[in-house]
Amino acid sequence: MPEPDLPGAAPASVPGRPAAERRPVVGRGEKVRAAVLDATLAELAEMRYAALTVDGVARRAGVHKTTVYRRWKDRDALIVDALTGQLAADIPIPDTGTVEGDLRALARGLASWLGGPSGAAVLAVMLSEAVQAPGIVEARARIFEDRLRRAEPVVERAVERGELPAGVDPAEVIKALAAPLYFRVLITAEPVDGAVADRAVVATLAAARHGAFG
Repeated sequence: MPEPDLPGAAPASVPGRPAAERRPVVGRGEKVRAAVLDATLAELAEMRYAALTVDGVARRAGVHKTTVYRRWKDRDALIVDALTGQLAADIPIPDTGTVEGDLRALARGLASWLGGPSGAAVLAVMLSEAVQAPGIVEARARIFEDRLRRAEPVVERAVERGELPAGVDPAEVIKALAAPLYFRVLITAEPVDGAVADRAVVATLAAARHGAFG
């Protein structure tokens, strides 16, 4: 007898998409969790927020949907967990010994992320009807607040070394660095690469050294 769907579960098949063969179960514990979160990001990038289903994530991860529901209460909880956990891993905070080196590594990491599957997944949620879901709104704020907090030591170390003036606002420096990259991706639909990242570093450093972020 087929197993009944859990409350809120999506249909077993997605219209317009061939049913995928179920992969072998990947394991238990953290291995399963990581596989499900990776699958969620991949589904977001490919299917977008509205079409993402727990069934689709489970098939891609190689687990049964009941495994997913035991760990996450619903689809949005799964998406929030995937987005908040992935960004910190994808864009590590550098410590090269100079503010220019740190900002360059940070900007290039962001450019690479924006052009990759994790960035595509986050942007797919940010630009969809998901922005109306309270859990997603909270997650978006938490994601970017966390990134600013993690990156602020880059600027604080630069002030201690005398590379930037005292009183500079670390959060504003990081926002100025990231803004041109997000603008190209979200507004003008232009690609971002290392050259774009480097130009953002030059502009941000010039402004910071002249007291623009005090």
